[in-house]
Amino acid sequence: MQVLRAAAAAGTVAPVSIVMLPAAYAAAADFEREGFAAAVRARRLGLDLAFVAPELRHATDRAPLEQLRDAIIVPARAQGVAVWLGGISLGGYLALCYAAQHADELAGLCLFAPYLGSHLITAEIERAGGLDAWRPGETAADDEERRVWSYIARARRGPLPIHLGLGREDRFARRHRLLAAALAGRSVDTVSGGHDWPTWHRLWENFLDARFLPAAGA
Repeated sequence: MQVLRAAAAAGTVAPVSIVMLPAAYAAAADFEREGFAAAVRARRLGLDLAFVAPELRHATDRAPLEQLRDAIIVPARAQGVAVWLGGISLGGYLALCYAAQHADELAGLCLFAPYLGSHLITAEIERAGGLDAWRPGETAADDEERRVWSYIARARRGPLPIHLGLGREDRFARRHRLLAAALAGRSVDTVSGGHDWPTWHRLWENFLDARFLPAAGA
């Protein structure tokens, strides 16, 4: 598991930490290269960042999630830090998998163009008429996709803030619209762009402005 940290200030612990997981085949260092830490510094926000990239070969099991919990999230919470967990594409899916098990450990979710499972599960929800009408039934132990959507069905009316960022021209836009409709009333940010870093950077800046600049000003 690759971990790259960007502290708000050397030698101190910020009250809020954002942990971001990248898309498939991306590295933790890509967040730094694409200006994610620079955007926080430019706004003078008191946010500690942790960019975490699990090994891709473990992406379909729970090993990286337990590593993430033990190495990053539990220690941060022990210091009184509020942890936002976020991710891009496959990283967004892993963030949802984590929240399905440990939502009480998180201060919020930040999802950019998240992978939402195969077309089989999303088509099933569409045929049902959307998440309101969908009934997941019994979830098998290894059916992570159904577990994620069952969590979304519960969480969309729960207290945990969920920030969803999307590109209009993303190649997975149809599945994203299904999630956006389910999160009606939550923060859904849609910008022009595809499934790429320039779009995700724009969504990141919007997320920082929407979620943390008002609090910083106050």
